[in-house]
Amino acid sequence: MQNSQGISWGTAGSFALLFLAWLGAAALGQDDTVLPAPLQVWQVIRDESLGGDLWFHMGWTLWRVLMAFALAMGVGCALGVVMGLSQRTNRWLDPWVTVFLNLPALVIIVLCYLWIGLNEVAAITAVSLNKTAMVTVTIREGVRAMDRSVSDMAAVYRMSLWKRLRHVIWPQLGPFLASSTRNGLAVIWKIVLVVEFLGRSNGVGFQIHLYFQLFDTAYVLAYALSFTAVMLCIEYLLVQRWERSMNAWRRV
Repeated sequence: MQNSQGISWGTAGSFALLFLAWLGAAALGQDDTVLPAPLQVWQVIRDESLGGDLWFHMGWTLWRVLMAFALAMGVGCALGVVMGLSQRTNRWLDPWVTVFLNLPALVIIVLCYLWIGLNEVAAITAVSLNKTAMVTVTIREGVRAMDRSVSDMAAVYRMSLWKRLRHVIWPQLGPFLASSTRNGLAVIWKIVLVVEFLGRSNGVGFQIHLYFQLFDTAYVLAYALSFTAVMLCIEYLLVQRWERSMNAWRRV
């Protein structure tokens, strides 16, 4: 059973069980420095929200996530389509895509900071590079899985490149685009926190780094859970609805 916002009762029950497990573990441990109770973390969230610090740092992190996501999806989709349609291009670019797929995120982040500097350009570039290869591979496989007969029909009717992209290619790539979007958001926001942890002066990752140094688990959990809640809202309220609309033509 699923409500109008796309969140099933099973999902709600799963979150409830997780909350109860946290409550029980905190009660058994009885050590706020290791695992504070949910109420204590909620008080930190409330205080940071009222003071404005939570919204300030979450705003910076969300901005970096959106910029890196847009760049990675744009470049990755373009490369994926070209590589899926052209075997020659795929042979030239595939080794580079493989390298970036296997290059550790930490290495890319450190190199971007060393080469570009401790600035926003380096931060967003590092996050985008970590995700672009994954998007490229997903979209490339989607292009290869397309129905060739539909593409042949488009060629027979001499459809323009724009019309082929809009009416032939993108509808069939819907599930692959949705998968790239979901995985992209899941990966990018985690990498953004690492980027902020290592070299930014604001953002959720910066705050986690600050309170890690102070050994304040409540504040670390408060910032981590707050931004996790934001990403869950994006997933359930935007991404899943968009995914259903992209796949609606398959149920007709």
